[in-house]
Amino acid sequence: MQPLIEIVPFDNRWPDEFRRVAAPLRAALGALALRIDHIGSTAVPGLAAKDVIDVQVTVATLDAPAISSALAPLGYTLREGITGDHVPPGYDDRPEEWSKLFFRAPAGQRRTNLHVRQVGRANQRYALLFRDYLRAEPGAAGAYARIKEALARLHPQDIEAYYDVKDPVCDIIMAAAERWAVQTRHTPGPSDL
Repeated sequence: MQPLIEIVPFDNRWPDEFRRVAAPLRAALGALALRIDHIGSTAVPGLAAKDVIDVQVTVATLDAPAISSALAPLGYTLREGITGDHVPPGYDDRPEEWSKLFFRAPAGQRRTNLHVRQVGRANQRYALLFRDYLRAEPGAAGAYARIKEALARLHPQDIEAYYDVKDPVCDIIMAAAERWAVQTRHTPGPSDL
């Protein structure tokens, strides 16, 4: 049986694959997209990951009809059951801080998760800070990779078990990332596309 969860070594093609996925998004969304960023593990050089490109589109407001309409010609479909992100302990837990739109990539496109989040919200910041911290701290990225590899080996067919452990690990990483952000006066750089 093919594993549902498979962690693979970092692939040097992932940044280019992000750009190939993101360029049509930029054209379709125009001014709706304030930023388009490569996020998640495939955005961290050297980090083992699921072979899925995560894209974060930052918008002024989560206007589902307007965004869905702009993405429809590309074949993206809104996944209505995914409307928010995991809330780490100690963070502002108001639902609007963690709301998002999540789109399934069109058939035939490389595996992609498209997250649309509102500028200035906790989850929009979280994705960029998590990525930037792991880029700056290879020791943390390496430990994170080992945890993901072990989870995929132990629970290759159980996505819930995988995330039941992975989410709290991310929370621990974010606690360190928050301290790092204060120490370095971190601000996200320019949009990736």
